[in-house]
Amino acid sequence: MISEVDQAVKIREGQSINTDSLETYLRNSMQLPVSHLEVLQFPSGYSNLTYLLKFGEKELVLRMPPKGVNIKSGHDMHREFRILSGLHPIYNKVPKPYLFCDDERILGAPFYVMERLRGIIYRGHTPKKLLPDPNQMKNLSEAFVNTLVEIHSFNYNDAGFEELGRPDGYVKRQIEGWTKRYINAKTDESESLEKVYTWLNNNIPTEQRVAFIHNDFKYDNLILSQDQSLEIKGVLDWEMATLGDPLMDLGTTLGYWIQESDPDFLKENNMNITLVNGNLTRSQVVEKYSKKSNIEMKNISFYYVYGLFKIAVIIQQIYYRYKNGYTTDIRFKNLNEAVEMYGKMGLQALQKNKIDNLY
Repeated sequence: MISEVDQAVKIREGQSINTDSLETYLRNSMQLPVSHLEVLQFPSGYSNLTYLLKFGEKELVLRMPPKGVNIKSGHDMHREFRILSGLHPIYNKVPKPYLFCDDERILGAPFYVMERLRGIIYRGHTPKKLLPDPNQMKNLSEAFVNTLVEIHSFNYNDAGFEELGRPDGYVKRQIEGWTKRYINAKTDESESLEKVYTWLNNNIPTEQRVAFIHNDFKYDNLILSQDQSLEIKGVLDWEMATLGDPLMDLGTTLGYWIQESDPDFLKENNMNITLVNGNLTRSQVVEKYSKKSNIEMKNISFYYVYGLFKIAVIIQQIYYRYKNGYTTDIRFKNLNEAVEMYGKMGLQALQKNKIDNLY
């Protein structure tokens, strides 16, 4: 058996919650064992806060936004709860949602509770001895692409998602929206990022498709079986899911897909396991996605550059919170350097009009 690598630990400083208030609320809302509540925190991730709730052998997961964020955006807990509620009956790779609470007297912010799916989650800092071997990695990377196509093929009407987003004009709104978010969260000058978002705004594709999209599909949002098969058992973090162009979703995934031919400044950032030997290259990911989905790949460089820019903006927003004292999490101290890394990569991709071998 492979050791589980995603373990909950002691709550980080500044991110504690009122366990007495929470326990009282949960006992009034759910049938729970008599055991006292123990709360731990999943230490990875830079977005919403995720806690493990233990009532003896009974384990639940709680999600809530961090302090100092706009809860109407990607931190909207009710929206994420609604998405899980729609997906769970039709898709066996999502955790079962139990309850949503918008009473901020309980924890100071809206939150929801769902089942805990046990399994392996591989992250950039996973010790090498626990990582898949090349053959496992090849199979996993192919299953990764298949799962993304699977999500894009959902009949979103069956899940009640027909009004989840506004697919008309989706690409244009995304480019304009992420540009605005970057400008609003800007802390340092970046010539490369300015050129990237200017180019994106001037080169929006006319052909667009509509699908249910995850919007943050990467390895550390997958739960894998704890055996040699590493079967994908669950997909997490649906807070940004919507209706839109599936190639924009693919572009975000490609943005996270760092590979051996990339410059050291990206490889050393160690944000993912796509560098592990056996992974598909970005071009192979695109080829497999195209074949599996029957979507012809046109202008893939646009979607890749969009993915890099979107990731840069997400990191910039986190750094902005750190810079302005909304969080003291030391992990965020040098995120401005990562922002510049992604800006430079995006500039290379648009100038060379390709997604591989950019340096």
